Amino acid sequence: MSHHRTPAAFPLPTGRGALPIVDAHLFADLLPPEAAFELTAGERRYREPYVGITDDGTPRTGLYRLDGPGSSTAVASTAARAYLDGLPPHQRAVGALPMDAAEWRLWTNAIPTWHPKGMRLDRLPDRDRERALAVVEASLSKGGYGEVRAVMALNQNLGELIDDYRDTLTEFAYWFTVFGTPSGDSPWGWQLMGHHVDLHCVFVGGQVVLAPVFLGAEPTTGTGRFTGLSALDRETDVALSFRRTLDADRESEFLMGPSLRAEDLPPELAGPWNGRHLAGAGGDNLVLAPEGIVADSLPADQRDGLVELIRVYLDRLPPAQAENTLALVRDHFGETRFAWRGGSDDDAPFYYRIHSPVLLVEYDNHPGVFLTNTEPARFHVHTIVRSPNGNDYGRDLLAQHYRIHHGGR
Repeated sequence: MSHHRTPAAFPLPTGRGALPIVDAHLFADLLPPEAAFELTAGERRYREPYVGITDDGTPRTGLYRLDGPGSSTAVASTAARAYLDGLPPHQRAVGALPMDAAEWRLWTNAIPTWHPKGMRLDRLPDRDRERALAVVEASLSKGGYGEVRAVMALNQNLGELIDDYRDTLTEFAYWFTVFGTPSGDSPWGWQLMGHHVDLHCVFVGGQVVLAPVFLGAEPTTGTGRFTGLSALDRETDVALSFRRTLDADRESEFLMGPSLRAEDLPPELAGPWNGRHLAGAGGDNLVLAPEGIVADSLPADQRDGLVELIRVYLDRLPPAQAENTLALVRDHFGETRFAWRGGSDDDAPFYYRIHSPVLLVEYDNHPGVFLTNTEPARFHVHTIVRSPNGNDYGRDLLAQHYRIHHGGR
């Protein structure tokens, strides 16, 4: 059962946009200082030495297995070579970067405040854009790719809904970059970056790492000619179902607070840009102590409910890799925690976090950025998936690969 509000309940905007965005570029110098600081986090921090998300500033070792059950990467690498071969040399020089390029860590879920590397999809001829999207499709599960494409389409829905930013809120205002040389033997990967879509996919040793991932939508349900389109429903509904099974007498173990209203939150969690999120753009070295109820302390049926919720996020991966990653998460269920903030009725907005040594998931309902609701609402969703302890961007597995095959690098 879906608990989303119907499109008729959306607070439709009453005026034109006020953000200084032109042609998919956000002019941070024209923003108030606090907003500029938050929205430039990715640009300011991407050259800091990489550590990874940790509990205490020191990444744990030995968590990720390069020799675990692998997935075939042949289809994805073939698609990537076809895409690159179809680009003229000057575009290929911008759209294909070395595997160790700093641009892996340069991304934003908002609008970039820099001129990104990579090819912007809406500037490519249809044939080249289809080849780029074929790489994404070949790298994800069928459902994962479908959700990404729905989020991209809903970005255009938003532009039409507010009738503004029509050069930015479009289906293809996203930058696609290939890193390394696509092959079945050497590590390589790709990044897709833009408003509400940030995917980082790395292939190494038969493993597929999909992290960091940011997927969001405002609104999550299509309107007008997009009626019938939706995204992030399962991330919402499966979480609600699981939350409702948790015992009321254990709320002190998992409930961070009963409300997402700004007046009920500490100021650092009430901002309009990041909301409750902590692991977004610029958060590669976040120090985050685990909070919430311990997965292993739950009765069997509730543990199964948490696994179902974890699967929602892992099922964006190819099936074999999703199962491999789930097995890794299960290995650490004694250290996996679930936390919730907000209500759990049919309308209340909420935030939740799943935090294990090998998986970090955040879900948040936000106030309007382009719509006019001033408080968080169920129809504006942000989600983040990370690989803590140094494996975002496949960094831990890459280090293992280079030690084995290149004597370290």
